[in-house]
Amino acid sequence: MALIQTAFIWVAYAVALVLVALIAAIFTYTYQTPRDRSALVSTVTIITLTSLLATVLLLPVDIALVSSTASTKLGAKKEWATPEAVENILYTLKIVYYALYSLDAVLCLLVVPFTYFYYEEYDEVDEEEGSTSFSQKAFGALKYTSIFIVLVVILFVVGFFVPVAKNRKGAHMDLDYFKRLLAENGGERALTFSLGLLICLGTLLYILYTAAGLALLPISFVKSAPSISAPQLSETTATALEQNLERQRQLDGRNTGRQGGLPAKDQRELEALKREERTLVRRERLAAEARGDGKSFIVRVWTKICAIFRPLKLIGGVLLLLLGIIIWVSMLITGIDKAKNSVCKEGCGYILGNINIFQPVNYVFVQASRVFPIDYVLMALLVLQFFSSSVAGIATIGIRFLWIKLFEIRKGHTSPQALLLATVMLTLMMLAINYSLVMIVAPQYAIYGAQTFCSYPTRHPDDQPDCSKHPELVKPCSANSEEYASRNVCTPSVVSTFLNRVTLNFPVFGALAFWAQFAFLAVFLIVFLTSLFRTPKLDISQLDEDAEADEEEGLLASTGRRFGATWQDIRGKPKNPSTPAGRSVRGDGSHDDSQ
Repeated sequence: MALIQTAFIWVAYAVALVLVALIAAIFTYTYQTPRDRSALVSTVTIITLTSLLATVLLLPVDIALVSSTASTKLGAKKEWATPEAVENILYTLKIVYYALYSLDAVLCLLVVPFTYFYYEEYDEVDEEEGSTSFSQKAFGALKYTSIFIVLVVILFVVGFFVPVAKNRKGAHMDLDYFKRLLAENGGERALTFSLGLLICLGTLLYILYTAAGLALLPISFVKSAPSISAPQLSETTATALEQNLERQRQLDGRNTGRQGGLPAKDQRELEALKREERTLVRRERLAAEARGDGKSFIVRVWTKICAIFRPLKLIGGVLLLLLGIIIWVSMLITGIDKAKNSVCKEGCGYILGNINIFQPVNYVFVQASRVFPIDYVLMALLVLQFFSSSVAGIATIGIRFLWIKLFEIRKGHTSPQALLLATVMLTLMMLAINYSLVMIVAPQYAIYGAQTFCSYPTRHPDDQPDCSKHPELVKPCSANSEEYASRNVCTPSVVSTFLNRVTLNFPVFGALAFWAQFAFLAVFLIVFLTSLFRTPKLDISQLDEDAEADEEEGLLASTGRRFGATWQDIRGKPKNPSTPAGRSVRGDGSHDDSQ
């Protein structure tokens, strides 16, 4: 029975890996610009994103495996869960965790930088040189990547020799849970130090990008858009284009033969008309593509199916908004609980032995962990929301150095260099998100899941009560518990042990990561309140052609948030087939009666 349960848990994880690989591929091909698409960049991006998502999604597998060793109702170890069997489970999880964390570090610090510099060398090496071109590009990329190799070596050497904070006083250090955290070898210390440093770097990005994206993502679904469908936009654009060309002909005819050319006033009007003509032509093409004109039957059917499900964006946006608020409240509750009730405060990175204040997200996960894979599905959805929020934050803010924007992340317009930099940022942010999920969002679930123990004061077998007859003696497992039964029954998850080891052995990392959560909450609140009352406005005169095209694509993409526009997209016809004469279309899809 135990073997079947364990196999089922790992099969569920394998299915999740396939799904996250698909999500990583969709993200890569959605954002990368088609004209500069690189097979190497795409492959590295997909592998890196899959690896980091697989690392975070290993958490519910960890919880399920350690929870399967104990009986939740009886508060005792199962018959098959001998110390050797439990140790084998923990050893397997440690190997997988160490492999994934090491892979994340290698991809983030070595493979992605090498790919970035290799792609940069692509334009500098003449492709006609034949077989030497690849070696030259690889050598040039390796030359710049060697700097990162040196940094990685230094990082692990420092982590291997840096002393850990072992000489701390306090009653909590007598607890068996904390003693196990301090027992580690040099290799574990090096990996712990490196992971702690990467988590702190990722936390800085997590505060800015993930917090902003968590607030903006649901609001982008909820906010209303101009109620104009693709067919309606096509009709009005055609009419406006016809009026524009007619006005240009009038200006040309009125000034034919005039010496000195057009007057200044007419010249300015003609230039404005030509700019508007380019915009209208592009808008007409985009409207035709949105309708599926000239495309296959499958594409046209898919377009209509997408139009049918567009109204669900509003419902999804409301649900995401409610979930974001619940997550915010839960993180605030845990932060206050840790700051007030942590047994060792900043000395161990505010490790919290047990939840003292009701926390909704943690409660839901603890209850769901009683029946696998309910908690796995919930955790996967939560991870995807944080991941999507990070992507939304990067897309909104862009890749910046201080106030200088280096790259923009836009659907179909992201350069390979920007995609690789965004991948590194997402890797660091996901490490910070992993810490936040385990330590802040659902701490009790992440450490012990639904494990319980039968509370009795003595070790003598004859004095031990029968908890099947006394359910009031069954208590949830806690790191603060000094009872003998707790030490024999409760098995902490591997990921919580590893992260707590980071914060306990290197308190600076723990304190920084903990207080950064309050900065995350503050940024979320500011962006959320600002976006509720202030809608960003675009000045078309300040936009380049790409930005104009994006605005028009956004107009078409968001029109389905109104049911009237959706119905017109499904029918393929506008509600009013023609636009009255004398009315032109402004850039935002509204009408102008001034002519």
